[in-house]
Amino acid sequence: MAKIVLIGAGSAMFGLGALGDIFKSKTLIGSEIALVDINKEALENVETVTRKYIKDNGLDYRITATTDRTKALPGADFVLISIEIGNRYELWEMDWNFPLHFGIKQTYGENGGPGGIFHSLRIIPPILAICGDIEALCPDCLVMNLSNPMTNIMTAISKKYPKLHVIGLCHEVSSMLTHLPKILQVPFEDLDIRCGGFNHFSVLLSAKNNKTGEDVFNEIMHKAPAYFAGTEERGLFLEIMKYFKRIPITTDSHFSEYIHWSQEVADHAGIMNFYTNYKKECLGHQVDMYDRLQSGTMPEEYWRVVPIIEGILNNTGHEELAVNIINNGYISSLPEDMIVEVPGFVDKEGVRGINIDQIMPLGFSNLLMNRVGVLRTCAEAAIQGSRELALQALLIDPTNNSILQTEKLLDTIILHQKKYLGYLK
Repeated sequence: MAKIVLIGAGSAMFGLGALGDIFKSKTLIGSEIALVDINKEALENVETVTRKYIKDNGLDYRITATTDRTKALPGADFVLISIEIGNRYELWEMDWNFPLHFGIKQTYGENGGPGGIFHSLRIIPPILAICGDIEALCPDCLVMNLSNPMTNIMTAISKKYPKLHVIGLCHEVSSMLTHLPKILQVPFEDLDIRCGGFNHFSVLLSAKNNKTGEDVFNEIMHKAPAYFAGTEERGLFLEIMKYFKRIPITTDSHFSEYIHWSQEVADHAGIMNFYTNYKKECLGHQVDMYDRLQSGTMPEEYWRVVPIIEGILNNTGHEELAVNIINNGYISSLPEDMIVEVPGFVDKEGVRGINIDQIMPLGFSNLLMNRVGVLRTCAEAAIQGSRELALQALLIDPTNNSILQTEKLLDTIILHQKKYLGYLK
């Protein structure tokens, strides 16, 4: 039993998916679930569906709903954050297309490159405001961030509120649950794997068969090119396997956002197909609200929120495949203040990372190092409201190929997104 606050609960994808997972948990029976969203109509829709589902199934949960998070936060044990700012897709398409109009090559524009910086500069200030309320009203709770750009947001939180207990969660690693059993023809339960890097910029590092004790990483690498050949969104993906001898845990849409030569090899048609389908689903064309609540999150998107909460409450001591936390030496080739995606250990003390230093190859770790300056500078630009630092972050980003157009691009984006970026002075 716990008090769980869902901030961004009005989203049919996030709010109802998270609630569906919670309602499947025996550990959480009797818990209080506080729904929070600034969109009153969306919040009321989720609340209505939730109350009907609870009544239909005779469940024992206390549900509250409010547009004022300060009323929901006191006494919270766990706070989940999954928000977006403004018209998500209108702004995203600006982030993606404006740099291209200025001759700056980027492949996607959500988390990395100039588009990822603009996205970060919009969403970090409101998330920091949420974290300020958490620190004031429920400082001992565990905060779970599911918003993107994950690493940029988490970097800013760790700098502004270093005492908060915060982890970031992303479902991308679940791709390994799909692919590895097919590559090896063994159940995933028989495998022990390690992945790591930054969120959306992470790779498979090791694998062994638990039943036989055999190291199967080389077998995976031998069979993977044929398995993935011809599949959508895997142009850059295949080049990473070829030159860096590791398998990305995500596809070109995300992985390509961080690499300066990705424009040449990324599967652009596949990325566009992914975006189009993702936009359609998230806008609700494929979402039956009651069914979404009943189903919860599917294996391919499972956020692992509930297993982590259960692990803390029940002191399970289990491992999670991927959590986003401050480095603390888990990858020693990266600075201590970086937010890294590594396996995690969960017990009554919370979530701790698992060291993957010995299996992190030099070449890939240096691809990660190319991101360090961007992450630090972007976070500080948002914290300080500094246009100068925002401009410097754009100039530091390795995917930016133009110094002469960058300032014009920044001023154009600020003009068109003044409501969200006008704070940059």
